Amino acid sequence: MQDPRSLLADTLRTRQQDASSFHVTSGFDGFVDELIEIVEERQNMDQYEKVPTISRFSELIGMAAGRSSLREMIVKSVDAGGCAVNLGDGIATLGVNLDVFATLGEPPHPAFAEFAGKTRSCTSFGIAPGHTLALEFNDGKYMLSYVDQLSDFSPDFLKEYLASDDAMIRSLRNADLIALTNWTLYPRMTECWRYLQETVFSSFTQPPWLFLDLVDPRSRTREDIEEMLNVLPGFEPHTRCVFGGNLNEGNVLSDLLGLPQVEEEGQGVADLCGRLRDNLHVTEVVIHCIQGAGMASEEGVEWVEGPYTATPVKSTGAGDRFNAGYCLGRLLNLPSRDRLLLAGATSGFFVRNARSGTLPEVAGLLDDWAAGNL
Repeated sequence: MQDPRSLLADTLRTRQQDASSFHVTSGFDGFVDELIEIVEERQNMDQYEKVPTISRFSELIGMAAGRSSLREMIVKSVDAGGCAVNLGDGIATLGVNLDVFATLGEPPHPAFAEFAGKTRSCTSFGIAPGHTLALEFNDGKYMLSYVDQLSDFSPDFLKEYLASDDAMIRSLRNADLIALTNWTLYPRMTECWRYLQETVFSSFTQPPWLFLDLVDPRSRTREDIEEMLNVLPGFEPHTRCVFGGNLNEGNVLSDLLGLPQVEEEGQGVADLCGRLRDNLHVTEVVIHCIQGAGMASEEGVEWVEGPYTATPVKSTGAGDRFNAGYCLGRLLNLPSRDRLLLAGATSGFFVRNARSGTLPEVAGLLDDWAAGNL
């Protein structure tokens, strides 16, 4: 019997033309990311050992308490970032038509030039992008972001923008899937969601898929998160809403909702998705972890192991590429397990190659994964 990953790879190759028929609209966060390694020990001008794990970095910081300290950091690259951009890069590279509306600067920061070339349209709101220092380790990443300017993104700004240019309204109305990301770092995003629900989404004649990703909300107050959760159900009458995130984010919401939390990856993550789906009143919930992912939908709950690597070349943006693969799986109407496999393979290709993969490349990774050749 053929391995499910190889079967999915065959399906993707035969349905490549279908992918190119879809239209996705992504917004609204644009960031400039500096990807950084922290030096543990430098041997010479050309060689150094990086701090390998977040726990080791935490230990080094703790040792400096009351004494002060210094660590060299290496800026590996300066990249286009933000969830809307990273997810968009992933899904455009998979062959889907993409319109992006985001805070990319005026004029757009040069970091976004390559990404813009992959899109059908890439529109900057003129607001300066966020700026992130992404500290990368073998077991994850720790991101520090400068976001003061993002408070300019508000309902009043949207009202003025939409009155002057209807391109975004037309794109949203024609989209097969809409991705709205990074609620956390845009302090007025809840108000923007409500404004869009009332003025744009309520006019949809056919409900598109809507993918929402909060980003880690632990820096926001409990009252902010509760207000967001009160607005969230307003999307569902006009869309089919998929709520995505990582395990940390899922546990934050579980705590706020009075639900059990999950500490270990595995089937418990899928069960967590089921509880969140019931309480958030959305169509689907999907949670990605380091070694796999879980989801809940009308098909039930599902946990799937992913193509894990202990030595990722790049981890910043991996979750967004997972989301891109999941969105394509949703557009292709793949079964739940295949959606998770496609999402995991899309992320798995990214962390190994430090770039988004094309659909044939992701299919190739699925074949290699099935054959034990990763």
